[in-house]
Amino acid sequence: PFTIYESKLPQCSVERQLRNEGLCIVNRRYPVFKVISPNVSYESHSYTENGVHYIRHFIRTPYGDLTYLEKPAGFTSWTVEKIFKGPDDYKKLYAMIDDQIYEPYYDDFLKAQEELGEDVILRAGIGSSPLHQIMIGWMGVETFAIEWAERRDEIEKLVEVQVKKLRQIYEIVAKSPALIANFGGNETGNVMGRERFEKYVLPHHQEASEVMHKYGKLLGCHLDGNNKIWADLVAKSGLDYIEAFSPYPDTDMTIEEAFSVWQDKVLWINFPSSVQVRSIEEIEKTTQHIIDSAKNYRLIIGITEDIPEDRWQKNLLAISRVINRNQNST
Repeated sequence: PFTIYESKLPQCSVERQLRNEGLCIVNRRYPVFKVISPNVSYESHSYTENGVHYIRHFIRTPYGDLTYLEKPAGFTSWTVEKIFKGPDDYKKLYAMIDDQIYEPYYDDFLKAQEELGEDVILRAGIGSSPLHQIMIGWMGVETFAIEWAERRDEIEKLVEVQVKKLRQIYEIVAKSPALIANFGGNETGNVMGRERFEKYVLPHHQEASEVMHKYGKLLGCHLDGNNKIWADLVAKSGLDYIEAFSPYPDTDMTIEEAFSVWQDKVLWINFPSSVQVRSIEEIEKTTQHIIDSAKNYRLIIGITEDIPEDRWQKNLLAISRVINRNQNST
């Protein structure tokens, strides 16, 4: 009932204690498919400027080059320059996606599964929803707003070519050794909006879940923002679990509201990040409240966000202590 991302748990004696108490590591590092691009090439160049490390990426398509700039930041990176620069890039992005060929690649996943055993759960990934990839991954919100108003037909074409490719990925992931896979997420209600969510996100969750269920697999989505605007739509999405859901006070839905609207789904929450800076007593109280709210439902308490370095050990031990106290009393 207690999980943490592989990147959030430093190795130490407390880590060992937590794992002995039942903390499960969610490892997302082993994809189950590979991407081949026979007619598009990819290059990356690293450099340092004013003491800051950057990586410049080049994607060379038959219609010209695309480029974007990233700044590494620990286990992740920040995109400081988006790939989309203007209308001329539509045909390049279309060519980049259309050129991609997806092939099953299960070897590394199977090897990790055998070597890591029950110490972890390996989670596969399908990718972002098409419109989210365009809006957040390629354009940024401000540029997207302009393009949505002026060249929506071009955005629609980019969505269509991504959907065609995603349908190939669904089958590969569903047939893979992975029991669970995430599809999309990080949607924000005041950016994506209910209408776009219903038209451009929901149908793909429904379609992907049908394929996954055909092979006995589970599908989830990383919905860690404000979800009240589309909670009823998520209820009919076909998703098996809502991952990283962050209950009030971090978002606009309480844990009780989430359970009431998503009764048939597993709530795989992120323990509220704002509570991580409060007292141990408050952390224990919040943990107990979350558990009490889940009496008739299915719950996993997860850690999907960073915890202050001087707090993570005591905080996680407190959460684990309350979880195990409840398990021992049943």
